[in-house]
Amino acid sequence: MSLRCCGLVPTYDNPVTIRRVVERIRQDLADVVVIDDGSHQAGREACAALARDGLAHVVRTERNLGKGAAVRHGLEVARSRGFSHAFQIDADGQHDLGRIAPFLAAAHSDPDAVVAAYPEYDDSAPALRSAARQITRFWVAVETGAWDRIVDGMIGFRVYPIDTTLAAKAKSNRMAFDVEVLVRMARSGVPILNLPVAVRYLRPEEGGLSHFQPLRDNLRMTWMHSRLCTMYATRWCLERLGILGKARRT
Repeated sequence: MSLRCCGLVPTYDNPVTIRRVVERIRQDLADVVVIDDGSHQAGREACAALARDGLAHVVRTERNLGKGAAVRHGLEVARSRGFSHAFQIDADGQHDLGRIAPFLAAAHSDPDAVVAAYPEYDDSAPALRSAARQITRFWVAVETGAWDRIVDGMIGFRVYPIDTTLAAKAKSNRMAFDVEVLVRMARSGVPILNLPVAVRYLRPEEGGLSHFQPLRDNLRMTWMHSRLCTMYATRWCLERLGILGKARRT
């Protein structure tokens, strides 16, 4: 598989950080697609300024559809513009963007793979978020059958092969998308390359803003894991009984 990669930045109300994220991406990638997922006035104006200044191809949705929906839409836009890969980076400025080049090098070495980040936190990381990641890692290991296949399923800093990612048909529209799409791709045999990236949680005055809703997003994550575990357990049973194989042959 050849590789032509763009940056892909889904954003919802990140007016303080979005420009510097895009400008830093452009040091390594000439083209950036920004999906403005229904931002309010300040965020909308910041994205419009990026388009006006020729820094990004900006697509806006009229209402907030969720990160997963924004990433899927961005992948489709990137594909329509002739790109084979998209380096999806969150707009909140928390990730070490100096790590873009090593991730691109890994993607070039194995274009069929997803290059997925796992976080190296400093003291700014909330303890609750770190604990939640460990719970998610447990369920990802159950779903993929390996503890180290996916080191972290939640972080929004990864290179996607576009066709393979869309073919995974992840159903989650919000934060659970990050986890679901990696699990589905791993289960289908797509190589996962895990690389570290430093993560620093920004203070509000620096533009730090989290859209993670602890109750709603954890419930969505629980539903997603329940759905995947049920689907894979059912498939395993049908395969052992020979039923799934018969259905496939017919």
